[in-house]
Amino acid sequence: MADEGTITWTGGSGKEYKYWLYSIGASFKDEPGNYIFVKKTKENKWHALYIGETGSLATRLNDPDSHHKIECVRKEGGTHICAHLSSADEDVRRAEEADLLANRSPECQG
Repeated sequence: MADEGTITWTGGSGKEYKYWLYSIGASFKDEPGNYIFVKKTKENKWHALYIGETGSLATRLNDPDSHHKIECVRKEGGTHICAHLSSADEDVRRAEEADLLANRSPECQG
């Protein structure tokens, strides 16, 4: 995985989460993690389009065309994925996902 830098996202709780930025289509390892499909805004900031978690970043993201929200992500101008490794405990990953969603309303989330 060749990353393009890092982005810190803040949850509704105020907790900060450090993510690495990758182009959609990057190759990920078979490890648990959280991820965010993003696009760059006119203000040159990253905007979340979809926030998720998975037991395997490889299974979920290595074939982006298989992701259930990829059509929306592309329609909304998504170009990158923010991702980081996380706990093997699904409850921990889901708590982070919920915390991030408490602070934003991604277009492709519903």
